[in-house]
Amino acid sequence: MPRAAPLPLNARKTPVQARSALTVDAILQATIQVLLASGKDRLTTTRVAERAGVSVGTLYQYFPNKRALLQAVLKRHLDGIALDMEQACARHRSNGLLEMGRALAATYLDAKMRDIRTSSALYAVSSDVDGAAIHKAASARMQGAAAALFATAKEGLAKDPDLIATILFSVLNGAARKALEDKSPSRQLESLRVEVLVLVQAYLRTCTSPLRRRQASPAVDSR
Repeated sequence: MPRAAPLPLNARKTPVQARSALTVDAILQATIQVLLASGKDRLTTTRVAERAGVSVGTLYQYFPNKRALLQAVLKRHLDGIALDMEQACARHRSNGLLEMGRALAATYLDAKMRDIRTSSALYAVSSDVDGAAIHKAASARMQGAAAALFATAKEGLAKDPDLIATILFSVLNGAARKALEDKSPSRQLESLRVEVLVLVQAYLRTCTSPLRRRQASPAVDSR
């Protein structure tokens, strides 16, 4: 009989039953709550178990230590952003390239900044829990979906869709990182959104064929 696939990263047990899934959800929610309330240095498995309303032994059935907890929370957070981006890509297939760019930029920033405190806290702990691999996997999902989307653009593309997606996410990731490193990220969120859109659309205009570019050159829409 084949063995069940292991849970990614350091988690111990796959929550196959509904009750187990609810327990894991409660533990991960509690991890975020403790992280926000007490900070990463005071976050312990005991505190998380108490907040989740489970025993430490139950927590250890799924997560062997604090590092595994934080990895799982970070992965779920980034998977949620990736899912939002994939759904946006599905909605905008065969549209114009600038419309695609507006949609992806808005979706990414909305998802990343929906809960700024959580995003900032997870960004701060990412390097402590080897989050690079988790970020890389989520980025690969998003860039792959975006490249597939750009390939359906109604304009003729003058550049490779994979390259366009790589540049787009370099811009989006850099802007989000700058905001999350700020002491008051919500303060600059609206201006960041406008400026990122200007940058994205200016770049995407260079990605269509020259003929298409001459035929349609709409003004930047910062809505």
